[in-house]
Amino acid sequence: MAKKNNIESTDSSAQGNENAIANKETEGLSQGQIVLRRFVRHRAAMAALFSLLAIILFVFTASGIHLGSEEKPISIPGWWHYSITDLPELQYESCPGGTVGCPTLNLVPFTENFGFGDHPFGQDDIGRDYFALVMRGAQQSILIMLIIGTLGGVIGTVVGAISGFYRGWIDTLLMRFTDLIITIPAIIIGAVIGFRVGNLGVMFLGLYLGLFAWTGLSRLVRGEFLSLREREFVDAARVAGASNRRIIFKHILPNAVGVIIVSVTLSMSGAILTETALSYLGFGVVAPDVSLGSLISLYQEAFSTRPWLFWYPGFFIISIALCINFIGDGLRDAFDPRQKRRITAKEKAAAREIKKAAV
Repeated sequence: MAKKNNIESTDSSAQGNENAIANKETEGLSQGQIVLRRFVRHRAAMAALFSLLAIILFVFTASGIHLGSEEKPISIPGWWHYSITDLPELQYESCPGGTVGCPTLNLVPFTENFGFGDHPFGQDDIGRDYFALVMRGAQQSILIMLIIGTLGGVIGTVVGAISGFYRGWIDTLLMRFTDLIITIPAIIIGAVIGFRVGNLGVMFLGLYLGLFAWTGLSRLVRGEFLSLREREFVDAARVAGASNRRIIFKHILPNAVGVIIVSVTLSMSGAILTETALSYLGFGVVAPDVSLGSLISLYQEAFSTRPWLFWYPGFFIISIALCINFIGDGLRDAFDPRQKRRITAKEKAAAREIKKAAV
């Protein structure tokens, strides 16, 4: 029995030493620095972050930036030599099985046609370069994702903060309005908005869709504010004479920023999938412009003969959505105060040595 107690005492002491080693790295750091350090050590999140940045850089530099109306366009050309309006000659000589417009991309080293070729993603039915179409479609989808996430995050934070802090009739009014928006299916709202403003460009489509993408975040923020407003540090700020504005922005909001950032990040993943679904149904980005969803919808009948017309848009959709989800998981773990860093075998051994030296 005494031996068992000694073993348990040794294990608990070693565990305490391990925790002391893990906590030593955070001594003297602010909460923001601790969160940043936890996020940087999340391997999947960091890999997803760099992958997403690489995709965005590759897409926008290849396609260029083209915004504004036809009368006053804002255009910065990219490095790819074809645009979505160019009509080069349709290639068919090297295509197997009698197909046309096959991809020229060859990533097998030490072969005859190694490299991108003239049309790495192939060509569509009328000869347009599919690489240019996919780059433009990915650019449009990313822009819509960022606009919806930003606008929905701002509106949801404001509505949830006001509702949770002031409560009473303000809370009742805002939450009943939120419930009304939630009862309307999001795909129907998106279809109506896309049908009305889809021809006005990606900016207007993203703005209108963002006006209905805040309901879930507003409820989360409201719950956080209802909990935080009853804490001791808020009572101390009131006693010190702080105004409601200062209490909201200086005391409560910084403590709720973790929930907000994680929710906004994950909503961006849903935004790009929503845009893809709308464009696939014909209610998103309309011709002559393209998006990833509209490309899949436009060439769905060619799946059996030219599957590459689905591979590349689908690859970018899945890649962007997965990257955002992994980043959201990393942010959730970084902002979770209960999350503990995994103790390595080397640190466990150091904790045992400290225990032996103390004995």
